[in-house]
Amino acid sequence: MREREHGARAARVKAMAAKAMAATSQPLATETALRILRAGGNAVDAAIAANAVLALVEPTGAGLGGDLFALVWSAREGGLVGLNGSGRSPRGLCLEELRRRCSGRIPAVGPLSVSVPGCVDGWFTLHERLGRLAMDRVLAPAIEHAREGFAVTGVIAREWHSNGRRLGAFPNFADVFLPGGRAPRKGEVFRNPALARTLAAISEGGRDAFYGGEIARAISDCVREQGGYLSTEDLARHRSEWVEPLAVDYRGVEVWELPPNGQGITALQMLRILEGFDLSAMGFGTVDHLHVLIEAKKLAFEDRARLIADPDFVDVPVECLLSREYAEERRALIDETRALTRVPPGGGAIEHGDTVYLTVADAEGNMVSLIQSNFRGMGSGVVPAGLGFVLQNRGELFDLTPGRANSFAPGKRPFHTILPAFVTKDGAPWMSFGVMGGSFQPQGHVQILTNLLDFGMDLQLAGDVPRVAHYGSSEPTGERANDGGSVSLEEGFGAGVRDELRRRGHQLRDVPGGYGGYQAIQWDPRTRVFFGASEIRKDGYAAGF
Repeated sequence: MREREHGARAARVKAMAAKAMAATSQPLATETALRILRAGGNAVDAAIAANAVLALVEPTGAGLGGDLFALVWSAREGGLVGLNGSGRSPRGLCLEELRRRCSGRIPAVGPLSVSVPGCVDGWFTLHERLGRLAMDRVLAPAIEHAREGFAVTGVIAREWHSNGRRLGAFPNFADVFLPGGRAPRKGEVFRNPALARTLAAISEGGRDAFYGGEIARAISDCVREQGGYLSTEDLARHRSEWVEPLAVDYRGVEVWELPPNGQGITALQMLRILEGFDLSAMGFGTVDHLHVLIEAKKLAFEDRARLIADPDFVDVPVECLLSREYAEERRALIDETRALTRVPPGGGAIEHGDTVYLTVADAEGNMVSLIQSNFRGMGSGVVPAGLGFVLQNRGELFDLTPGRANSFAPGKRPFHTILPAFVTKDGAPWMSFGVMGGSFQPQGHVQILTNLLDFGMDLQLAGDVPRVAHYGSSEPTGERANDGGSVSLEEGFGAGVRDELRRRGHQLRDVPGGYGGYQAIQWDPRTRVFFGASEIRKDGYAAGF
């Protein structure tokens, strides 16, 4: 298939390598992963090192103040393992007090949206079980770049400027992220010596240096001084959790996602619904293809809004949601000629989230699919003095209505948007991938997979072709959809598609930049070669050796 047949706008080709591969959203992070692999580290070491660099060079999506999730194919253990590195709400805050202080929902910025940052513990939990190199060597590149500085890339510079205007008035924010009173521009060198010192303390003292002692006190003091509730006890009690990944079969492969409190199950539900349609016969980018994709999203997202939450607090009916019987019931609600305007049983405000995704594979057969985020760009705006990072605002995603699955409770993990993905074929690793972008992520996962498996695209083209995004579904924060939502189409779809979607009842609106960002690595067991892809919408690239 030729790129122009699918409306692709890129001249990129997929990367190829026989020994190892890395794909990230920023060049220095990819180079760091390869540097660690060449130094004798494995894919887990390289992924942690790349994430640490992204915490510096892409603070608009990642950082030590955020959470982390990972799927890892371990060659030594002979299987796929999952890690939930998300943090919990403050134990000293109750729903009644939060409702008293908030008007309808938790604010997107400020101390009330802060939950325990899980990233650092996620690094050390992964490393303890699956890593090889000492952590001081793994974190050395990020410390070096933080001290010496790096040139800011274009996409990140634009997002930095936008975040700076929104968050610049918060205490300590401008001191760290707005040198000279403004965000760094594309090509300018930025240094973060405070982050270098924090990373050095972690590399010497381990995860306890972050969740205890001076760093923990600085985090708690900052949040409490601004009116929040996060305590040193909340930080000290935090631990990541190994979890059993979920899977469904789709077109001859097994697609794996992490279980709730994240939305990976939503992508799997969409695939279950779509497997009943002959997408290949419809053709990529046709009105029929886009229509059933949008309708499947609407149906899966209604369950997402009502049911996905921390499984320590609610019983999420995972087996039912992923059953073919339930998918048949939901599929039967789709009219192939008319858009749903009322979605049983049910717009939203969590559509946008900035995240980093990366994937690394090594010569031993280990493959890492890792995603990490502050949530909304540079998070809450709360910057602990002297530490060089911003705290996430993931707590914004709790529901303030009592009695619902995702209702706020002390010590509870909020609903989470970020999700790494993995694909196996005949029980062996085939592909690790992710698509960044808030609630777009399940939609992005499904579009990548259908591009590969239904439309026969290669790894790079599957990410470069234009995408569709649906907005306005019910949300886990409590909002309920009262119409069919709206559809945003990227430039590149065929003439007449927009008009025909409107005729079928879809409301169209353009959302620039709302189509996520994709990285992937694929393994070919026949040629024993890795293929890597990193799309045109981000600054990064895929490379190997």
